[in-house]
Amino acid sequence: MTIQQRRERERAARRQLIIDTARRLAEDDGWAAVTTRRLADCIEYSQPVLYSHFTSMEAIAAAVAVQGFAELADDLHAAGAGRETPGQRLGALATAYVEFGLSQPALYDAMFVQATDLAFGSAETPEQLRRAFDEMRSVIRASPGGIDPDADTDTEVFWAALHGLVTLARSHRLRTESIGVHLTVLLERFANLGIHRP
Repeated sequence: MTIQQRRERERAARRQLIIDTARRLAEDDGWAAVTTRRLADCIEYSQPVLYSHFTSMEAIAAAVAVQGFAELADDLHAAGAGRETPGQRLGALATAYVEFGLSQPALYDAMFVQATDLAFGSAETPEQLRRAFDEMRSVIRASPGGIDPDADTDTEVFWAALHGLVTLARSHRLRTESIGVHLTVLLERFANLGIHRP
C-alpha cells in the first residue's frame, strides 16, 4: 500500500467515524444536540479536522441521510424479495418502510427533516436516494393501483402517504396500535385508484 493510499484510507475512516458519531448522538439525544464541538469532543479530533471533511452540520446530516437511504433501499429490496404477487410485494414494502421510519427516528429525521442540500428528482440526486425511490417504483409499477405510465407520480404519492403515517405515528397524532390497520386501508385504496382515473 502506498503512502497516498494509506492517507486516503485514513481520511475515509475519519469521515465515516464523524458520520457514525453524529448518527449515534442524534439517536441518543436528538439532532439539536449534535454540534461540531460535541462531535469533535466525542471523536477526539479538532473542529478544523471536522471542517476538512464537512463544511457544515447540514453536510454531516446529508451524509447521514445518504447512508440512511442506502439502508432503506436495502430494506425495501429485502422486503419484496420472494413475495409472489405485486400486492404482497407492495404490502411488504409498505410495512418495511413504516418499520424503518419508526425504529430509527434520528436517521429518518436526517433523511426527511434536517436541512440538507440533497436534491430529489434531479440529475444531482445521489445514487442512494435514487435506489430507494427505484425500489419503491418497481413495486408500484407492477401493482394493480399503478396508474401513471412511468410510475413516478404514483410512487411519490404512495411515498408521501407512508411518510405521513410515519410522521403522524411518531408524533402520536395517530393511534399507533392501529398502524397495521392504517397500512391495510392505504394499500386497499391505492389498489383501487386505477379503476377510477381516466
